Amino acid sequence: MTPTVTTRRPSGPRSITARRVERYDAIVVGARVAGASTAMLLARRGLRVLVLDRAPAAGTDTLSTHALMRAGVLQLSRWGLLDRLEAVDTPPVRKVTFHYGDEVEVVDLKPKPNVPSLFGPRRTVLDPLLVDAAEEAGAEVRFGAAVESLLWRDGRVAGVTATLRDGGELVAHAPLVIGADGVRSRVAAAVRAPYTWRGTGASAFLYGYWPDAARHDGGGQDGYEWFYRPNASAGLIPTNGGQVCFWVGTPSGRFLAEMRGNVERAFELLAAEAAPEIEERFPIQRRAGRLHGFAGLRGFLRQANGPGWALVGDAGSFRDPLSAHGITDALRDAELLADAAAAALGGGGDAALAVYAEERDEVSLPMAEIVDRVAGYRWTLAELREHLMELSKAMGREVELLTARQPAARAVA
Repeated sequence: MTPTVTTRRPSGPRSITARRVERYDAIVVGARVAGASTAMLLARRGLRVLVLDRAPAAGTDTLSTHALMRAGVLQLSRWGLLDRLEAVDTPPVRKVTFHYGDEVEVVDLKPKPNVPSLFGPRRTVLDPLLVDAAEEAGAEVRFGAAVESLLWRDGRVAGVTATLRDGGELVAHAPLVIGADGVRSRVAAAVRAPYTWRGTGASAFLYGYWPDAARHDGGGQDGYEWFYRPNASAGLIPTNGGQVCFWVGTPSGRFLAEMRGNVERAFELLAAEAAPEIEERFPIQRRAGRLHGFAGLRGFLRQANGPGWALVGDAGSFRDPLSAHGITDALRDAELLADAAAAALGGGGDAALAVYAEERDEVSLPMAEIVDRVAGYRWTLAELREHLMELSKAMGREVELLTARQPAARAVA
């Protein structure tokens, strides 16, 4: 039986439009960080790329840790996009402060080639930036396009059908369909991509945004700041709009059992538990907008590719947000996939695409296993410090891997 993806059609009146049939080199389902980046890189190689996203427009807020790590900044710089991120007042991050209980460790970040600092952009800034870059490269991006099913031919994925916002139907053919549609990926479900690794720990999070001026010393939040105590964590991330993202976390099981009834009260309790030293700097009544929550999900790796399909971003590899590495993962895997996909479409076939799976797993799995230990909260503060040092070394190897690669194509001036 051929697996299909089904979605609910829009309710209400529908205009009658012709059924359109189109052909591309690659179709990307999802236009957030992973999907837009992959489409941009493929289009810069001269391929005809279609991107479909069910959202009405680019840049809607979504669950995000915001934080860009070294590898992510390196890639945006090499792609010619870092200047754009800086131009919209994304504050630079030049130090990271770790609070292990009452002990404080400050790490100053020295500028390096293509990595002048770290950054923590809002997704309302980063996602549209990447979509614009994809369109400038020649990719066709359509929002309000809900993928309904995958097309199959001789046991291979060969395209998609989608319902458009005007009620019309699109049938698009391509030798490669890329699922960049998140942890609950419809593409992954349709191809029945198996899990190749599953974590055991999961963190629940609550977060919101506060004015940066909330600091009592009159200065700005000038770096990432992480707080850890048994069964509780918190963090501060300076971001766009003169705001700071303040998040708190705890084991998913504890959150669901003790805290889900009153979100504001849960936030206050976890903030007081994890980071009592900053309570007065960010009083709950000064918050801008509502609190956002995530009940937790175990990390995983899914099979990365198969006949006519590939997965990128959270669709193929999800790591607990406590790592603050999700955006960087998506940018890295977009580059790995784009290189392999271009080779596959250029005549290398499935063997060339399989290189992506090998490279992704080689760099992802060691970090996933470390993060899983952190997300389980089954550590002493001394053990946690060792886990995070191990994770930092793995991130360093990730930067070395990307630095050693042929630089991805830059935007044409």
